[in-house]
Amino acid sequence: MGLFRYFKERDDSTFIVILTYILVIIGLLLLYSASKGIIFKSSFFVKQCIWVILGTIIIIFLNGVNYRELKRFAPILYFIILFLLLIVLATGQKGPSRWINLGWLYFQPSEFDKFVLIVALSAYLENRNIRKFSVFFTSLLIVLIPFILVLLQPNLGTAFIFIFISLGILYQADMSRKQFLSLFFIVLLLSPILWFSMKDYQKERILTFINPGRDPIGAGYNLLQSKITIGSGGLIGKGFLKGTQTKLAFLPEYHTDFIFCVLAEEFGFIGVIILLFLYYLFFKKIIEIISFTTDEFGKLLATGILTLFVSQFTINIGMTMGLFPIVGIPLPFISYGGSSLITCLICIIFLKNIQDSWSVF
Repeated sequence: MGLFRYFKERDDSTFIVILTYILVIIGLLLLYSASKGIIFKSSFFVKQCIWVILGTIIIIFLNGVNYRELKRFAPILYFIILFLLLIVLATGQKGPSRWINLGWLYFQPSEFDKFVLIVALSAYLENRNIRKFSVFFTSLLIVLIPFILVLLQPNLGTAFIFIFISLGILYQADMSRKQFLSLFFIVLLLSPILWFSMKDYQKERILTFINPGRDPIGAGYNLLQSKITIGSGGLIGKGFLKGTQTKLAFLPEYHTDFIFCVLAEEFGFIGVIILLFLYYLFFKKIIEIISFTTDEFGKLLATGILTLFVSQFTINIGMTMGLFPIVGIPLPFISYGGSSLITCLICIIFLKNIQDSWSVF
């Protein structure tokens, strides 16, 4: 009872951090289980532990930092991340190129670009009238440049996350219905161009989403195995470390894109409900931070972060169940990936700092 009573304390800024690390621990447990399969070795689990430690050190350093300092550094951060995205494109080999090799670890600039885009767009829109054409156009330009660079990697999933982030912030900045409809029709008109610019495997993913049975042992294999894995968990699951679909590698990429399937197979419907409830508390807390924040920059920043988490959560779980095309979006705090994890942790510490500032503004 004491724990649930603590969870209801709205003014305690550590709540969002506690929820975050509960999700991180669940992710580590699932990755430990995934590392016991016939293909993936324990290095995935060990590397993720290192990323958790590194991320924890970073947020300890950032704890208490005035989030408004981000506004001052927004232009610098924006151009640095654009430079890193250009490096990725310039040094990439044949095929998808998304990482900068740091030796034992890989750095993915597009993940950090999610946070930088939130900061840059929020900083620009503070105290500006989004309904003015010049402001609206500049806002779209801020999003369009990294969108194109990430799309060229190619990384369609992350590029679309940029769109969701920008829509969330623009909505919070009081974008008009006319502006929203204009964006919708622009995207609609450009969709044929986007389709023909896609790689063949990206087109195949979308076609397979529409009809998974068209290539059950090829492009549709992952989706079919994902559904089988989720369904095989039943009510209570097969037990920790006992998931056969993942252990025998029937489901590829079960440590990243399909980590949710590991949970569903080993802990069943009950485990899924518990995870969804934790994310519900997590999102609810962020909405409370947005609602009680009076500073416009803080409100825009928190809205962008909420949009980032909600979109990734929805798309990741949705694609494992066949509700969305498979686009390689990680489940926040759960999926393997150091760049994604550290980006998410940085977002969390600034949400905490925003709440800590309530007594100031």
